Amino acid sequence: MAAERQQILIADDEANLRKVLAAQLARDGYEVLQAEDGVQALELLREHHVDLLITDLRMPKMDGMTLLRAALAEDPSLPVVVLTAHGTVDTAVEALKLGAFDFLTKPYDKESVRPIVKKALKTRQLAGHDASKQEGPKARFGIIGASVQMLELYSILERVADTPATVFVTGESGTGKELVARALHETSSRRDKPFIKVNCAAIPRDLIEAELFGHERGAFTGAIASKPGRFELANGGTLFLDEIGEVPVDMQVKLLRALQESEFERVGGIKTIRVDVRLVAATNRDVRKLVAQGGFREDLYYRLAVVNVRMPPLRERRGDIPMLVEHFVQRSNERLGRKVVGPDADSLAALEHHAWPGNIRELENVIERAVLFCDADLIGLSELPPELVDAVNEATGVEGPALAAGDLDSALQGEGGLKEHVRTAMTRLEREIVRRALEHTGGNVTHTARLLKISRKGLQLKMKELGLRDPSEKGEP
Repeated sequence: MAAERQQILIADDEANLRKVLAAQLARDGYEVLQAEDGVQALELLREHHVDLLITDLRMPKMDGMTLLRAALAEDPSLPVVVLTAHGTVDTAVEALKLGAFDFLTKPYDKESVRPIVKKALKTRQLAGHDASKQEGPKARFGIIGASVQMLELYSILERVADTPATVFVTGESGTGKELVARALHETSSRRDKPFIKVNCAAIPRDLIEAELFGHERGAFTGAIASKPGRFELANGGTLFLDEIGEVPVDMQVKLLRALQESEFERVGGIKTIRVDVRLVAATNRDVRKLVAQGGFREDLYYRLAVVNVRMPPLRERRGDIPMLVEHFVQRSNERLGRKVVGPDADSLAALEHHAWPGNIRELENVIERAVLFCDADLIGLSELPPELVDAVNEATGVEGPALAAGDLDSALQGEGGLKEHVRTAMTRLEREIVRRALEHTGGNVTHTARLLKISRKGLQLKMKELGLRDPSEKGEP
């Protein structure tokens, strides 16, 4: 029996270059896949067992550096060779630092390609890789996610973590802004110094100055002793000002001075105190709109926004939901003393379809409740809030599960418990959803899996379980 040919994926927007290289590699005995941009390449990586990725650095939709990060997040042992022009060798060197195997400079000849390809594939072979079992890293910087948005975030953190640059984190409530602040601190040379967090929205307006800068004894009613402020406590480390959009305008002037001069006076004091503090600020409000309305000083905004980081809402990174769910199930098991494996296919689909207005915080709470009330190994739809199940129904255009006449008669006669009847109705609903999705895509399993936001293999297993025929199997049209 002939050995399975190794697969090489070429990603380049130059069609002629792509075809010439593909023809050479095919003559050398490799199976070659082609992509004209990074997005298409990433889709092919997820659908095939690729042994080597060769990618241009400059491509539309998704450039080579972003593709490199995404590919290595999906498959850390995948060798990646980058193509670069003479003038962008520095970028190729940066790619090597990020994990690329090697790089080729354009124009190149077949004699320079062949040894690099052989060496890369040999490295892959020695790694003993099994692509079907590989699970990429689930967390970096203590943050879980492997979507393109999160890979871009990781890139920013790598660049700015060990610098004194002020970072401004924006995003909806529950997206994990504090995780970014902690990541910046813990991956910097300040990691052994204090990390001080201040929720500006929780401090009364007349006490925020004393909270930040401290006060001397007798400075105001109730100040029976001198007290250092958060800036002093964070000296040498990192100060995280959460919900900074709630700081009163008159206080923003003093905050700006403290940031620019690294000095301040305590309330009621005359001694100037100097500190070395790395500041990270965050808000869930539209600060530009606040500036336009006069609710936030423009000069303070520009001083804070040396580096802007936007935390995407969960609905924009649905591909990260399965690994987040796995993490929260594990955490809830540890806290609650349970042994729940995870959600079943129906529940995972519901979790992936939900809009998550409360973002990751809402997801964590839903999973903790589901683990608490789950009596089986897998979390079912009955353990999830009704609005999550409704989201699946609305997304697929299928009405909620209903008991057939025979099922209703059985239920009224006391045959079987409530959960059994619910499970029967949900199976019927699930089969209808998958059947309609297959009809919508003309029976294309890959497109159907993408529509339902599950893996192709997961869909095939589900179709087998539900008694639906897979057109892609041998003997099927």
